[in-house]
Parts: sequence; structure tokens; C-alpha cells
Amino acid sequence: MRKLSILLAATACLAAQPVWAEIGRIKNVTAGVEVIRDGRAISARPGLKLEEGDVISTGSRARVGITFVDNTRMAVGPGSRVTLDEYKYDRARRTGSSMTTVNRGSLGVDSGNITRSGRDRMKVRTPTSTLGVRGTTFVVEVSE
Repeated sequence: MRKLSILLAATACLAAQPVWAEIGRIKNVTAGVEVIRDGRAISARPGLKLEEGDVISTGSRARVGITFVDNTRMAVGPGSRVTLDEYKYDRARRTGSSMTTVNRGSLGVDSGNITRSGRDRMKVRTPTSTLGVRGTTFVVEVSE
């Protein structure tokens, strides 16, 4: 009985820990791209798993392509800073929501399943506006 109690307590502790889920992966990248996570810079490479809250920073000639778990595809252009603020996706129900901020530079998007799960489920924020996306391909450019 004591072993069972210890096992249940350990399981409860593990369940209470945050789980950093993969939201997408870098598909292709040129030199000069960093993913900033928890204040530290990680050199971007194909296959790198992305997490909610990551910041994508590209150099003046750098580009990166990202595929998210809902099949949304993003292309981040040179001289950009893009924050993956929020990303929630339930693969079984094919529903979710996302919020991405383009602080500077350019972002091209080919929306995936999140936009099909409901109106304005995908949002893109810039310093001056917020877009509600309903399922399309688009480009956002933000000048400094």
C-alpha cells in the first residue's frame, strides 16, 4: 500500500509539471537565423522543434521556413523578428488558435487547419494592427 501511495504521489507531481509541446519545426533555413527561447539564442537548423513563446530572428540576408503541427506554413524573411506568442492545437479535434507577432520584417503564411476550425482562430499582430485570419495565403510586412 505504501508503494502505491508513493507511486500515486509521484504521478501527481509529474502531471503538475508544465509540458513544453512541440508546435512546429523549422523546415529550411539559411545562415543567420536564431530562435530565442527563455532569453537564450539557439542557432536555427532544419528539424529544430519550436515551442510557444519562441522568437524567430533573421539576419539581413537570412530566411527560414516553418511548418506547424496543423500544417500552417510560414516563411520569415530577412531582417525579421517574429514572436510565436500563442499556439494551441488539438490534433484529434483539429481545432485550435494561434497568435503571432511580427515586430519587424516580413512573414508569409499559408494557413492550415487552425483557420478551418473557426472564425479568427489565427491572428497576426503588428505594432499597429491585428489581423484575424480566416484561411488564406498572405504576406505581412512591417517597416522599422
